[in-house]
Amino acid sequence: QVQLVESGGGLVQPGGSLRLSCAASGIIFSDYGMGWYRQAPGKQRELVARISSGGSTVYAESVKGRFTISRDNAVNTVFLQMNSLSPEETAVYYCRASSYTNNYWGQGIQVTVSS
Repeated sequence: QVQLVESGGGLVQPGGSLRLSCAASGIIFSDYGMGWYRQAPGKQRELVARISSGGSTVYAESVKGRFTISRDNAVNTVFLQMNSLSPEETAVYYCRASSYTNNYWGQGIQVTVSS
């Protein structure tokens, strides 16, 4: 059974930082590309950042220079360090694991940026 469990979300003030984690089980983690997506109320889900099995990274333009995605294959976990957060980034953040044949999503975690 594949599980992707996100943690680290919550309430943060504008300009603050959060670090999200996504722990994977039931897959050969090192074989999967991992990504973070977010969905704000009334909006479509969008890519935030992704990291390939080889470590190559891609970021949405809006988060470049502020967010960092990384992975630790030893503990089957992908991270998203988010700095200088703005209220517009309030959303549910989702973890995704993808390979050529499979695609899995976490249940999502709320991030609220508000004073």
